[in-house]
Amino acid sequence: MKPPPLDYSRPESLTDALRTLADLGPDGKVLAGGQSLVPLLSMRLAEPMHLVDINRLADLAYVTRADGQVLVGALARHAEVLASSLVPAAQPLLAKALRFVAHPAIRNRGTTVGSIVHADPAAEMPAVLALLGGTVRVLTAGGERLVGARDFFLGVLESDVQPGELVTEVRFPVLPAGAGTGFAEVSRRRGDYAVCGVAALIALNDRQEIEQARAAYLSVGPCPRVLDLTEALAGAPADSDRLPAAAAMARELIHPEGDIHATAEYRRHLAGVLTERALLEALAEARDRGSADFGRQPAGNAP
Repeated sequence: MKPPPLDYSRPESLTDALRTLADLGPDGKVLAGGQSLVPLLSMRLAEPMHLVDINRLADLAYVTRADGQVLVGALARHAEVLASSLVPAAQPLLAKALRFVAHPAIRNRGTTVGSIVHADPAAEMPAVLALLGGTVRVLTAGGERLVGARDFFLGVLESDVQPGELVTEVRFPVLPAGAGTGFAEVSRRRGDYAVCGVAALIALNDRQEIEQARAAYLSVGPCPRVLDLTEALAGAPADSDRLPAAAAMARELIHPEGDIHATAEYRRHLAGVLTERALLEALAEARDRGSADFGRQPAGNAP
């Protein structure tokens, strides 16, 4: 199929882009990487009246660190975020999850912010943002607002972005010492959407005991699902054999739906297996990072 007839603008500045979006209102749709939007257009699952191409806004192509956060601009490609030298140390979960995003050709063009705004519950980046309790910076011609991950994802392919608004940046909390992350997913083929995926975070106290454990799930519901698994692990040593208890807790709390790719029961089984795998990776990283500064830094903002 071919995309529906539509108008097209390519603003030269952020001010022009915001003005154009304000004028268009619900008829406008932002185009950045286009790796999700263009297929939807071609299948006529999305039929905006007007595309606003922001690819000339080069100032939005950045990955940097400030105020205890990793800041990713709207035109930073997945591959650029993955290649950034600051990401592995500042927030390693970003790099771990990005390696599972589609294929190199998609990562070279697709944007990390665009994936989050697209709000596909089977995508990796929304789950990462939800687990870490990150924030989304949204601009309009009249000002800006910051939206927490808890409030940003509303449903399948539905986010809190309103007509006339442009997401210019997503902010991920820096991972403190004494905390670690893990990521695991299962897909039918490498690069496909996950049948189930898990991002995990563990924080240790200065006695090398587990103080906090959380996991976020993709492909199990209409939005990324975040579970607090601390109850199953609190006080356990850093070489704990209690991770299966956390996996069992996740299986009890996850209620996925079945589809043509997997039954609900298989997804629930995967949620348990992948929870244990991701927590094991997170625990190893937390031990490596040490716990000296943990008490002075939060391990992300619990959603």
